[in-house]
Amino acid sequence: MAVQTKAQSIKVKEFTFQWEGKDRTGKVIKGEMRAGGENVVKNTLRRQGINVLRTKKLRLRKGRRISEQDITMFTRQLATMMKSGVPLLTSFDIVAKGHGNPSVTKLLMDIKADIETGSSLTQAFRKYPNQFDALYCNLVQAGEQAGILDTLLARLATYKEKILSVKKKIKSAMFYPTSIIVAAFVITAVIMIFVIPAFKDLFSSFGADLPAPTLLVMALSDFFVSYWYLIFGSIFGGIYAFLKAWKRSEALQIFMDRLLLKLPVIGEIIRKATLARWARTLATMFAAGVPLVDSLDSVGGASGNYVYRIATKRVQSDVATGTSLTLAMQNVAIFPNMMLQMVAIGEESGSLDSMLGKVADYYEEEVDNAVEAMSSLMEPVIMVVLGVLIGGLVIAMYLPIFKMGAAIGG
Repeated sequence: MAVQTKAQSIKVKEFTFQWEGKDRTGKVIKGEMRAGGENVVKNTLRRQGINVLRTKKLRLRKGRRISEQDITMFTRQLATMMKSGVPLLTSFDIVAKGHGNPSVTKLLMDIKADIETGSSLTQAFRKYPNQFDALYCNLVQAGEQAGILDTLLARLATYKEKILSVKKKIKSAMFYPTSIIVAAFVITAVIMIFVIPAFKDLFSSFGADLPAPTLLVMALSDFFVSYWYLIFGSIFGGIYAFLKAWKRSEALQIFMDRLLLKLPVIGEIIRKATLARWARTLATMFAAGVPLVDSLDSVGGASGNYVYRIATKRVQSDVATGTSLTLAMQNVAIFPNMMLQMVAIGEESGSLDSMLGKVADYYEEEVDNAVEAMSSLMEPVIMVVLGVLIGGLVIAMYLPIFKMGAAIGG
């Protein structure tokens, strides 16, 4: 019996076949089918009364990695088509064939095949946790059970669009200073390795003592020239090792999450973005009819920060024992007063989802304003830093020339 269960659990690899045949009236029809082999396609079609003329295995070109943007777009398209009355399987066909990423096409066709074999949409989604997390599946399940799948999908699409928008703003805020720092390092390295040695050869013919800033820059240049491979290797190796360790080490992730919240300027933006995600997630789950305790189970992971994930678990535990949400949030002492007051009003008036939505809107706008303010602040700061760095190198190398010119003029 155990052997049979194990054999049944082995998943047969499926491929997409294009077929052509004639129905019982002799009409030529065409279509596509996912199956484990050509014989399976033929047998299936024969049982449907189709005389198979030819079959062809389709080769899907390898696509890029499925991104959160791809899933968000799929959700919006599926919601729109279902609201328009397009059947679920037909909707999957339209979205899959019209998508530019072959990886998404394959994913959607696999999900469609699962639904055709009797799985619910939620069960089909749960087979792909990397693309459809617990929150996504829970909302879809709530929609299926209540018979309002199109409405829940539309709400889920809106939720993912807003969360994605906040993430993009955070990335754009981090990208600008990072790119400037990288560019400054590359320019400095080029000057140190290629430009300064040319000046050094020129200065060696002067036969005079060089100013201290010039000697310092030349010593740094000698170090760059001699050990450039170690410098670049250490930097790139360190970044690679950090990223690998960050993926594997939960302790490092916890440390970085706590550190990011304490950083000046950027830490406040990350905190507001986390609060916006927290409130938006809970509002969406609660509005979908998911019980509060179950909703909080998904909210912690969706917040994107370990500090708030742990705090949400404590809130969930308190709410499960009968404590009000407002009091449970007060006990963890990381939520701002404005948010606590809005939640309290929502609980008292029975409009918690609406109040949480307003809190999310407020913090999303705060993130927008903070990112714009930081960008405006960073531009002059970066220009000053670059000016001092590059200008200092140039002045240090021209000091001997100025000194020699003054001596000749005198």
